[in-house]
Amino acid sequence: MGLIHIELFATLDLVGQSPGGPEEDPVGFPFGGWQAPLLDETTGAQVTAAYQGTDALLLGRRTYDIFAAYWPHQEDGEDNEIATLFNRVPKYVASRGRPDLSWQGSTVLGPDLATAVREVRDRHEHVKVVGSLNLVQTLLREKLFDRIDLWLHPIVLGVGKKVFDGGAVPTNVTLLEPPVANRKGTVYLRYGLADGTPGTGDMTAPGRGVGREG
Repeated sequence: MGLIHIELFATLDLVGQSPGGPEEDPVGFPFGGWQAPLLDETTGAQVTAAYQGTDALLLGRRTYDIFAAYWPHQEDGEDNEIATLFNRVPKYVASRGRPDLSWQGSTVLGPDLATAVREVRDRHEHVKVVGSLNLVQTLLREKLFDRIDLWLHPIVLGVGKKVFDGGAVPTNVTLLEPPVANRKGTVYLRYGLADGTPGTGDMTAPGRGVGREG
């Protein structure tokens, strides 16, 4: 069985909508392209490294359409390394409709999404999910992920689709490596899925020294 890695770009209030440009997901969202002013060489290197070993992409319909219109034409540009990878590996699309699958290696998943994703995981070693916030909610709900790479950016938007927007269930994760911040304040966090569900405690219990007068 392979691994499913979710790659997410989010603001401090965990908005993940339309980071790359104003046309990605513009309905009711005035901040499309919010990530662009915060990018630098450190983040670019982190993103490139995160894709190493990827042998399949798992995408929601909107993200797939954006990628299919862009990446096939970038192999001679600055993003040649990622473009070559994305164009080469199989692409699996979560969609209720009939997307245009003209991007080489693309397949639409069946209506039983959870089962279809498990079959994709069995077929590959390192499956990457990029953006695709609606799809991510299903993966969170079903715990169909092994790692979350989260780039947390130092801005607050107050509006927009959230990274954890109705799909999250009680889940433990573990930090896989120390956080890294770039010069502009973006923090890279890499978490792995852990066993069990979150525990609870009492900070006012004897010996805790919290909320008690001394």
